[in-house]
Amino acid sequence: MTDSQTPRPGPWDQKPGPAAPAREAAAADRGPPRSAEPPLDKGQHPVWAIVSTLLLGGLIFWWSQSWIMVVAILFGLLVHEYGHVLAMNAYGMGPARIYIVPFLGGMAKAQRLAESEWHGVLVSLAGPAFGLLAAIPFFGLYIVTGDGMWLQGVFYIAMLNLLNLAPAPPLDGSKALGPVLALIHPMVEKVAMVVVGAVAVLWGLSNGNWPFAAFLALALFGHLRRGHWRPEGRRLTTVEAGRSVGLFVLTAAACFGVALAGLMPLAGSFEQALAGGVSYFEFGR
Repeated sequence: MTDSQTPRPGPWDQKPGPAAPAREAAAADRGPPRSAEPPLDKGQHPVWAIVSTLLLGGLIFWWSQSWIMVVAILFGLLVHEYGHVLAMNAYGMGPARIYIVPFLGGMAKAQRLAESEWHGVLVSLAGPAFGLLAAIPFFGLYIVTGDGMWLQGVFYIAMLNLLNLAPAPPLDGSKALGPVLALIHPMVEKVAMVVVGAVAVLWGLSNGNWPFAAFLALALFGHLRRGHWRPEGRRLTTVEAGRSVGLFVLTAAACFGVALAGLMPLAGSFEQALAGGVSYFEFGR
């Protein structure tokens, strides 16, 4: 077994036994290792996490003048990122941590890379799928109080997860569909990501959603500068590619379904709720 085939020890693996020093001495004679396990990520400092959350919430309120949007987005963001964390830990990438980025949003950071692109797809879709659970308390508050503002929170949470499925870096959709497009040709993935990213930025600007547009533009620019598109690990098989597309479609349909469920009591009918949901994605609305 070559060095590249030997799995790296992780932070949760069993500690080496007494024979470890001898093996390490022998390895030292052969020269430095090709790669070393990165230091364990201790996560975001609680004080900075609170400050970052307040800054993000303040920006949302300044832009929307809606406290229900602030509560829904912040709570939905936390549940969304926790979905990524659960999937990362389940597939040996943990212990994963959640970071709140001031003014921009949040992210889940793994300790190790995914073993395969299939695991990467599942991790990327776990955020939007699990994130829909954040709508449950808002549905409950609407049932108890009868106040339609809680349904607005449901809609915001659904849109937060649905927009994350846009196949543009660094959104979850790019990690779910990117490997599928790369099977056709790597250039197909690159072109698709850039085109969709540019369209999403223009959509945000045309609708006055400049925080989303600015975040996506900065992220896309940084991604292009790095020039690194494909993650390490085993590539998708044809069967896994089909499953990836199917799970992506199901997750997107679930997000749109939750959005419609939040709109229907406010709109009065399914047709009006559907029209309102579709109009959200129009340019210059």
